[in-house]
Amino acid sequence: MHVIWTLALALGGVGSDEIVPWPDFRGPAGDGHAPEACEPPLRWSEDENVRWKTAIHGRGWSSPIVTRGRVWQTTADQEGHRRHVVAVDLKTGDIVFDRLLFEVEEPQFRNELNSYASPSPVANAEHVFVHFGAAGTACLDAKSGDVVWQRRDLPCEHLMGAGSSPVLFEDLLILTFDGADQQYLVALDSKTGETRWRSDRSTSFEKVIPDQRKAYGTPLLLEVGAGPQLVSVGAQAAMGYAPKTGEEIWRVRFNGYSMSSRPIAGDGLVFLNTGFDRPRLMAVRLGGQGDVTETHVKWVEDKGLPAITSKVLVDGRLYFMSDAGVLTCLDAATGERVFRERIGGKICASPLAASGRVYFFDPQGVTTVIAAGEKFELLAKNELEDGCMASPAVVGDAMLLRTKTHLYRLEAPIGAKGGQR
Repeated sequence: MHVIWTLALALGGVGSDEIVPWPDFRGPAGDGHAPEACEPPLRWSEDENVRWKTAIHGRGWSSPIVTRGRVWQTTADQEGHRRHVVAVDLKTGDIVFDRLLFEVEEPQFRNELNSYASPSPVANAEHVFVHFGAAGTACLDAKSGDVVWQRRDLPCEHLMGAGSSPVLFEDLLILTFDGADQQYLVALDSKTGETRWRSDRSTSFEKVIPDQRKAYGTPLLLEVGAGPQLVSVGAQAAMGYAPKTGEEIWRVRFNGYSMSSRPIAGDGLVFLNTGFDRPRLMAVRLGGQGDVTETHVKWVEDKGLPAITSKVLVDGRLYFMSDAGVLTCLDAATGERVFRERIGGKICASPLAASGRVYFFDPQGVTTVIAAGEKFELLAKNELEDGCMASPAVVGDAMLLRTKTHLYRLEAPIGAKGGQR
């Protein structure tokens, strides 16, 4: 079993030899790892290791992705009437495109913690796909920025705002709609935008109030046994789907909703967060069929879990930060605690693993960097003028960090990289 890095992402799309360095929310494999980073920045401030800093207008929590030498993110005005995509030149920080894609006369309500531009883009070398939930989905030419196709007819009452990011699989763009009124996944032809399949959640919501039917998670593509699977966590249950057809393969039930973290996987297990009211972390053995709740749940952890953020898996250990700022490391095979340390600061962005380190970004502007290992070792604490709701992107040794107001390229000078740790 391994996380899929599809041909379209690894090679940049059919007929292209350009590698897309950071094509997806949480990186090339969707797991928060920056595999190509040798010496990413360890320390920074407003006056240190900032190559450029660019203001991004509006309010948007979408994480940046990188293709064609440009950093792409979405944004919106506070009231949600105008939805934009912004592309920034990777080398200079100059804004290349700022496209108004959708005007929304009557935006749905959003929670104060959310934004009207929270789903992250996904890309190959030819196209960038941006998604605003029920407000609209668009495919753009990655070179010109022109709109190739749009869809605005996929309904969902998000109740608190959209959050699930799109996923690319072969020639399909897969979208997740877990709303208060309906819950389904839909696959669009990535070149035309036409619907290829739709799969409604099999969960019974008959006795579940609307608020507890919604979720904001982004699926993860895995190679399992004989073929690929799409692991998607919704309200009250998680499912494994065949990504080519949308057919459900397995499901595991739980009590939880409004989860927004992305699953991660390793050593035959997939790790799922159940969300609110009391978050739990479930380790589920892959390879099952049907309802696997009683047969494939290897262990469950219910202490110190975040309700919002994803985890990161490094060398058989899971790292995560609770909503109260408590850092936990667990043995991924057994669920046993390796260490726990109070750091402070509520975390909304997902952690990053790079070059033997784990980075945690808080909404107040502080990034905590620890060593990935069996003992807690604080390496650095860095502070910027504003904090992060978005997760970072990494290209080479450069970190692209989006705060609530700006996009930064953080990078140590070439001559200084050797002594960062």
